[in-house]
Amino acid sequence: MGIKDLLRFMKPFIEPVHIKKYAGKRVGIDAYSWLHKGVYSCSMEICLDSNSEKKLRYIAYFMHRVNLLRHHKITPVVVFDGANIPCKAATENERYRRRKENRELAIAKLKEGDVQGATELFQRAVGITPAMANQLIQILKSENVEFVVAPYEADAQLAYLATLEAEKGGVVSVITEDSDLIAYGCPAVTFKMDRYGNGEELVLSKVFDSVSSKPSFRNFDKELFTGMCVLAGCDFLPSVPGIGIVKAHSLVSKYRNLDRVLSVLKIEKGSQMPEDYTKSFKEALAVFQHARIYDAEIRELKHIKPLTEQLLQYLDEGLDFLGPKIPPSVAVAIAEGKLDPTTMEAFDCNNIEPAKFQNSVETTDNSRQASCFVVFSSHKTREKRKTGTMSMKQVVVSTESKYFKDAGLEKLAFPVKAGPKNENMVLEETPLKVPNNNPFKKRKFDEMTELVSSKGEDEKLEMSCIFPDDSQLTFPDNSSLSDAGKLEISNQIVSIAEQILMVSEVECCETLCINMGSQESVSSKPNRVYIERKRGQNDKLKSSNCNRSGTKNTILNFARV
Repeated sequence: MGIKDLLRFMKPFIEPVHIKKYAGKRVGIDAYSWLHKGVYSCSMEICLDSNSEKKLRYIAYFMHRVNLLRHHKITPVVVFDGANIPCKAATENERYRRRKENRELAIAKLKEGDVQGATELFQRAVGITPAMANQLIQILKSENVEFVVAPYEADAQLAYLATLEAEKGGVVSVITEDSDLIAYGCPAVTFKMDRYGNGEELVLSKVFDSVSSKPSFRNFDKELFTGMCVLAGCDFLPSVPGIGIVKAHSLVSKYRNLDRVLSVLKIEKGSQMPEDYTKSFKEALAVFQHARIYDAEIRELKHIKPLTEQLLQYLDEGLDFLGPKIPPSVAVAIAEGKLDPTTMEAFDCNNIEPAKFQNSVETTDNSRQASCFVVFSSHKTREKRKTGTMSMKQVVVSTESKYFKDAGLEKLAFPVKAGPKNENMVLEETPLKVPNNNPFKKRKFDEMTELVSSKGEDEKLEMSCIFPDDSQLTFPDNSSLSDAGKLEISNQIVSIAEQILMVSEVECCETLCINMGSQESVSSKPNRVYIERKRGQNDKLKSSNCNRSGTKNTILNFARV
């Protein structure tokens, strides 16, 4: 994908950058570059056409990065690929062949029980379809994110937007993984942007203005630079055997004329150079310079740059290699995501529910986030709750994560550089108060005695565990239990205590509440959080505290009280 070895060759001109550099500006996004990276996490489900919600992870991946740009006050402009142009047919056919072959190998590995090997092959086999892109478009529409579907190459559309002023819908830079944007003459391109906004940027003006950097492009203009890229091999034309990016740069630097370079190649390579290479080279160069794009102002197709008379005379067979002409009404429907650009059939948007896709990435399976409540109360407080004479106050930590209000986005944008990591920490906006009668902490004996003595004679302590399905486990008054019964109750409470994660406060009754996790962002995975019992110094400290008090303060002692 892109110009072979171009990024490696241009490394001296590539500098690290953070997207906050473009705060307050408009930045173009090569949609398919992010989609291809996003589908790696759900390639098996997509290739096997699974009904699992995991199949939509690529949307979560994409929207996380959109939110990252929004967080830094950047306006993203998402551009999707359209139909394939004729001169790229050979490349697309080869890619399809490789994907099909990898899919067959992956299924064979899966049947053998080699899931890891199958996953790697599925990642090579997965492709992005217009239907998948349209699912993302529905989300972008619901989130008011600007987008456009190019009639053909998204790179050409992005390069065109980079030439416009912001008031006319232009962008100042493009984020992509495709080096073709350099060959199109895009002024600024950001590659390899990570989830924190760090990337690598190439500014084309610095390439031409540099005096000391090697390789040197001082005697190049944009046409010579693009010609060098085509000679090195691109999606529209493979290179002549033995000609790579280094050799192409050397030839263009020496002769400074593309026609002379082609003449020299014909002499040096002889039969290795295809007979129609010169014609194919001219067409490939014309694609980078005069590709058909959609103009939102006039609402129809046009060329990036006007065609010259010389080019029109040379290409007397027509301009079909740039892609067929499309009527304005059809071009508008494609640009707005209403028509499939390859089949020209309308998408069935009525069957696409943005809320469904949002839910699949905003929240996780409810079974994985079930909560449990452990309530300690008396008969009096229970009666009050039943009659409604007391109010219950509970601290709520929402696990919902809307796209635009990404809870963990600031943490991702500004990662902690030092200090110990705690991946299981649950972020909370409201501080929680831990009840003083927490039975899952080892308590001093006199505190337990004070707690029980504070209850009236007609108040009998009992313990209940209330689960998410409204079922509950109640432990009766401890005075009527035998030692064996108390021991069994203690063991059950300790087992339940292992699951407690979060505490909520209840008036007239103390409540312990767990929440199995909260999403920090649309791309984060819900992790089940467990209370870790650290051994060593902590256990020694607890042991010394118990020895000082002279009593082992356990749940069983509380039950015996």
